Amino acid sequence: MLKAVLFDFNGIIINDEPLHEKLINQLLLEENLRPKPGEFRQFCLGRNDRACIVDLLKQRGRVVTDDYADKLIARKALLYKDQLDQLETLPVYPGLEDLLFKLRAARLKLAIVSGALQVEIELVLQRLKLSEHFPVIVSGDHRLPSKPEPNGYLLAVDRLNQLNPGLHLKPSDCLAIEDTFAGIEAAKRAHIPVVGVANTYPFHMLQRRANWAVDYLSDLELDRIQQLYEQMATAPKAV
Repeated sequence: MLKAVLFDFNGIIINDEPLHEKLINQLLLEENLRPKPGEFRQFCLGRNDRACIVDLLKQRGRVVTDDYADKLIARKALLYKDQLDQLETLPVYPGLEDLLFKLRAARLKLAIVSGALQVEIELVLQRLKLSEHFPVIVSGDHRLPSKPEPNGYLLAVDRLNQLNPGLHLKPSDCLAIEDTFAGIEAAKRAHIPVVGVANTYPFHMLQRRANWAVDYLSDLELDRIQQLYEQMATAPKAV
């Protein structure tokens, strides 16, 4: 049965991918490096800042130590906070509030699995008054391999089990909500069914990769998905 829903953050809860691209380009310029068209989508979408920044710098022949990467990530985090502080209203995706209401009414456990920094996620959740609904947050601070590796999703399952003794949560009991190819692949590698939301890529491209695809969060039919999980749970196992 469906027991938990694991949300990506950037591109699912908050529409801030353009802001991240702007800040990454700013960092490159400050490092006397020129941004190139298409690079952000190639190296950064769906991945954590460390993987993104390290790959961008290595492409330009820079030697990237952990300390160098840490300083750039911290600088970007400050820039991100400054940008959000200037916004009176955060760019949240339509349908999020209604979906969360349905998930809570169904008593499903919630978590966030993201490459974003914990401070960035908490800043947004506090502004949106959603902090209490996400007791588990797996963030870029955990220094796990970036998506498309499954480590973040597997850690979220483990932490939900620790927080809820008796839940006996398995990856197949979860649903991931993602908007990028890397995120979808990470969920699938963790053996978690995933719905792709066409916030970043067209519907038809997500449809070929995810278990389900929707144009908007409001299109996600929770009752139908729960029925599909029940059918999967009761289906005869192959011998």
